[in-house]
Parts: sequence; structure tokens; C-alpha cells
Amino acid sequence: MSRHIFFFLICCSLCAPAQNKRPFTFEDMMQLKRIGEPVVSPDGKWVAFSAVDVDLEKNTKTPHLWIVPIAGGEARRLTPETGKGEDRIRFSPDGKRVSFESSRDGGSQLYVQEFDTANGTLSGEPRQVTTISTEASGGTWSPDGKWILFVSSVYPDCTDDACNKQRDEEKAQSKVKAKIFTQLMFRHWTSYFDGKYSHLFLIDASCTSAPESSERNAACVARDLTPGAHDVPPFSLGGQDQYSFSPDGKEVAYTSNIDKVQATSTNSDIFIVPVAGGAPKKITSNPGSDSTPLYSPDGKYIAYRSQLRGGYESDRFRLMLYERSTGKITDMTPNFDRWVDSMAWSPDSNDIYFTAENAGQSPIYRLVIDPAKFPQEWLRSLFKEPVEIEDGFNDSPVVTPDGKGIVFDRMSVRFPNEIFIRRIDNIGLTHGLSTEVGGDVETRQMGAPLTHLNEPVLSQVQMQPLEPYWFEGANKEKVQGFVVKPPNFDASKKYPVKYLIHGGPQGAWGDDWSYRWNPELFAANGYVVVMVNFHGSTGYGQKFIDAINGNWGGAPFEDLMLGLNYAEQTYPYIDKERECALGASYGGYAINWIEGHTNRFKCLVVHDGMFNTESAYGTTEELWFNEWEFKGTPWTNRELYRKWSPHLSAANFKTPILVVHGQLDYRLDVSEGFQMFTTAQRLKIPSKMLYFPDEGHWVLKPQNSRLWYRTVNDWVDQWTREK
Repeated sequence: MSRHIFFFLICCSLCAPAQNKRPFTFEDMMQLKRIGEPVVSPDGKWVAFSAVDVDLEKNTKTPHLWIVPIAGGEARRLTPETGKGEDRIRFSPDGKRVSFESSRDGGSQLYVQEFDTANGTLSGEPRQVTTISTEASGGTWSPDGKWILFVSSVYPDCTDDACNKQRDEEKAQSKVKAKIFTQLMFRHWTSYFDGKYSHLFLIDASCTSAPESSERNAACVARDLTPGAHDVPPFSLGGQDQYSFSPDGKEVAYTSNIDKVQATSTNSDIFIVPVAGGAPKKITSNPGSDSTPLYSPDGKYIAYRSQLRGGYESDRFRLMLYERSTGKITDMTPNFDRWVDSMAWSPDSNDIYFTAENAGQSPIYRLVIDPAKFPQEWLRSLFKEPVEIEDGFNDSPVVTPDGKGIVFDRMSVRFPNEIFIRRIDNIGLTHGLSTEVGGDVETRQMGAPLTHLNEPVLSQVQMQPLEPYWFEGANKEKVQGFVVKPPNFDASKKYPVKYLIHGGPQGAWGDDWSYRWNPELFAANGYVVVMVNFHGSTGYGQKFIDAINGNWGGAPFEDLMLGLNYAEQTYPYIDKERECALGASYGGYAINWIEGHTNRFKCLVVHDGMFNTESAYGTTEELWFNEWEFKGTPWTNRELYRKWSPHLSAANFKTPILVVHGQLDYRLDVSEGFQMFTTAQRLKIPSKMLYFPDEGHWVLKPQNSRLWYRTVNDWVDQWTREK
């Protein structure tokens, strides 16, 4: 079957007659495969990727490797059905081998296996390359295919793996589990600091752990390229690699933050270190974050993302270019008022393709490095700089080896990630022009899908599109909202509302997919879902983002109320007497603020929300966040902390509230949830608390997620269903 038919299935089967499909369920969502970033083979024939399978009853998530022909055809599993799974596949430079990581023999290690370039299959048995006791991940091939770079977390004073192993064994066997802290960031995200730092290691790609090769393997000791008491790369919740090889394989560029007080610093920098060994060299001096170094194929430049303001994790991400011969740094997006996200070089080093969020979408943009080489009209775009070539919510662009195509993943509110392709030759740079795909001419803006792994599930369920609207919000500025209707929608009926408030606060709702806060699933049992991208949201320019700084309960709250007012007045099917507001992280803060400042909702759901701004400061880990958002500390700017603290409005609390919090949430400590629940109970407000002892800021375990959705939806039903 051609890709065009699959494209029709993915994009159009969702709008088939409603009576032919059933509402989306949690069990449906758990059957969906969670597809990772695409990896294109060096010969341009194959796209490999990982896909996570969820086993709800076993409460597990297992990644497996898949492959699909770039010319079109069925995607298929590369690895066996059994086993503990494999992830992060990478092709060797000659395309004849692949590396991947797996925990099949215990902890995560790197493996190499032969790859048949003609048939797209693996041959022989996988060869375990690393045996390091501290585990290995993030494998990347050197350009000559002789080495593999990987990440492992080690004790900085240990000079070999035996030392690390002994230290870990002593800790595990000790009956004393106490910890002594001498610095901040003693815990982060979901774990306490254990004395280890992530480092980059180099190992011979021909190494093996097979017993018959033990004599040769004795020389295969991974070499630490970045020793010391600093994380390389820094902690990240996802995104592009923070390190890469130079095209000649002689050096590695990486990201690290070497500031003494990590808890108050966002000042990561780009360093380069010789592969042969030697001291690293810092090539950036910006006070904000510099990250994601990516060499141009011709070796002349290193592209990276940069934030100019130190201490602010939500400053604009710019695309910077470091010229290796001179050290000159150039801001390539000075007038592009959006955040540069994932990026990729063209093979000829003339262009950089990147994604950037914009008004609920994440298009792919093309930036010409030397505009003089091309006609000026090709530089037309919404922002007068990069050329937008692909609408939708896209990520992880990869340019094909011939430079004529771009492979990327795309998601929507109606479907999770699938892999897509689009041709990007010179005549296909502007909207609506012909794009050659699979031998045919594709005239629509959207690329053609290469995978359709989730079509068996999605073809059976009814999904509704994301419908945007605009209204006049705070400061009389335009603000965007969205509506998702329930299945089997009847315009003559009145529907209750679930009003979702996003976190961040520098985040946004858009035409994307979420397993944790899924608008389609919230709508599935007969609700209209309303969402607003209030001041502080991403995708509308940096001024709009900055408007929330020091103003948490001001303009954002005004936007939320005005946006819901607009929806009530515009969409007659909304029953404004049956509305419940739900939010997590900053959205949780907003719910706590709403509790003390309006009685318009029948119920509230607060997940991991800030209740007391002063206590939240003392129990969080990334202090730069609170110090930026509240313009100081509680002892230097107490007035602002107290101005926007929900707990000081407790006398006004009246609305029934469900409180959700995880014990392992170190971004917003569980005590914030306990304080909200305690206050509601003492005020005799109908309230319930869902407490997860084994979850952090996000609820990630499948069965916990099922309980979360059931509890939240039952709570909303209790207060908004017609009696």
C-alpha cells in the first residue's frame, strides 16, 4: 500500500462517520506504540527508530527497535519479540553495523550488531561492547566507526570501574542509609544526589564481552573524556543530544555547567575536548544556557542553542553559530521571536533545519547559512528570517544523505508520534509547491507518513480535532484558546466542561499528543475540553512569555477567566453551570489560586501545585526558577512571594477539590499538596487526596496512570454530571 493511502488513513480516518467508531479509552491509549526519533541509514535507504510497548497488567514499558524503507513500505520489528527491550539505535558510518542500548543482561549496556544494508535486517548475534558497572547509555559512533562515545555516571574521585563498583556495593550492603549534604542540589527531579556525575566515555567499537575474547577484551577499558565533579551532559528531560563528534573525529563538543552553585545557575556552556586526550576548552561565555552543539558536515561551524539571560530557564532559545577557525560567534536568529528547538544540518552545510513552537503548532523551518547563495525571495516567512516548510507539531528533523528529503516525527491531538518524510529540493521551499514523495507529486504542505504503527487502534476510535479560537485577554492583547469536542458531538445539546490549565508556566497547549494530560481522553466521556494559552505561554513571542514573571496570579488568571468567558459566549453547547478546572505544576498553582479567587467552578483538580510560595522555595531544588519568577528570595522580596501565594486566600476557599501529588516530586515538594489538602479538610470543603509514594512530578507507571485518570474523571463526574 502506498504512503499516500496511509497518509489518508492517519489524517482522514479520524473524520469518518461517528457511528462507525467508539470513544477513546485509557486501555486504547495504553495499546499505542510510543515512537521515538527517526534515524536515517548512511545510504539513505532505511529509517530506524524505537517504539515503546506498554503492558498494562505487567505495569511495564519496553522499547523495541523498528525499521521502515525510506521509499515506502511496511515498518517491521528489527529485534525479537522476547527480551528486555532495546533502545537508541544508531548506524555505524558505513551503515554495516548498528549500536543500541539494552538491559537484557542486567543494567543498561551498549551492543553492536551487523546490519544487512540490502534487506534492512540484523544478522548474527549482538555483541556487548560495554561492561561498565555504572551502566552505559547515549551511544554515538565516531565518524571513522572505530569508537563509540557514551554516557555513564561515576564517582569523580574513582579512576577506574573497579573503584565505582566497590563504592556502589558498599553503599548497597550498608545498613546505614543516611546521607550527608554539603551543597545545594542535594536532590533533583526524583532522586537524591549520590555522589556521582555523568561523564562522557570512549570505547573501541570492536570490543566484546564474549568469554572467548577475554584476552583482547582486557584492553577494552572505556576512557573518561570528561573527568571531574561536573555533569557531562547536564540533566535533561529529553531533547537532542548535548554532545557530538567533529566530522574528522578528532574532537568532541559537549555541554556542561561548571558553576559552583548549581541550584541557582542555568549557565551551561559548550566545551571541546580532543579525542586523543587533553584539557577541555570552553568556547562560550554567555551567562545563560548554551547547549546542543552540532558540527556542520564540512567542519567549519558548531551550531548550538543559546539563552542570553542567566538564571532564566525560559529565555528565548536562539540558534548560534561558532566558527571554528576564528572563534567568532554569530546569532543566526536575532529577529526570530520563537524558541529554536531540535535542529539538523543539510549535508552540504548550507542550511540548518529546526523546529520552533508557534501558536499551538511546531513547524519545521529552513535557515540559509549564506543568503547570498540563494534568491532573496526564498527568505520570506512569518518572521522575515527562516523559511517555514512544514506545518504541524513536528520534532527531530533529519536530512537525508542526498539532501533532498527530510525525515521527522509528527504528532497531533488526534494521534501520537509517527515518522514522516518530505522532499525539500529548491522548488519546495514555500507553501503549496510541489514536493516529490515516493515517485508521485505531493502538493499539500504536510509530508507523507512512513509509519502507521498506531492505525490499528486509531481506526477504531473517534477523535475530534483541536479547534483554535482567539480572544482579547489581559493588557488587551490577543490570546489563543482551544476547544476539543466530545465523541458523537451534538450541537443541540449542552455539555459539561473540563477546563485544562497547562504547566511550565512557560509551556503551551497545542496540536500535540500527551499520555499524561490527554485532551481526547478527557473529552471521551462526554465533555467539552477548553484550554487557554495565557500570558507566559510559549509560541507567541518572548514578550508574551515574560509577562508572567513576577505576575503569577495577575495577567495569566485574567486570561484564564476571559478565555473561558469567551468560550461560554461563543459556543452555545457549553454548559457554564457544569464546569471543572484541572491543572498540574503551574496549572496546579493556578487551581490553588482559583480556589481563593472565584467560585465559578463546580470542582477543581490540583496536581503537584504550589500552595505556599515561601515554603515551596525552601523545598524545591532548582532555585533559579523561584528566584527569577518571584524576583528574589523570600527574605529579599517577601512582599511579592506573599502577594501571589494561594495559601493566604484560604478564607475564601469553597470549591470541592481533588489534590494529587507524588512523594518523589522534588520540583514541587509533596508538602505543598499536603498543605492544600489539610487546609481544605479543616475548612470542611469537600476534598480528596490521591497520593503516589512512587511517582515524581509526572505519573509515569501504567497502572498508576490508570488510577490517576479514573480518580480524576470520577471526581469531575461527581460534581458536574446532571443529577
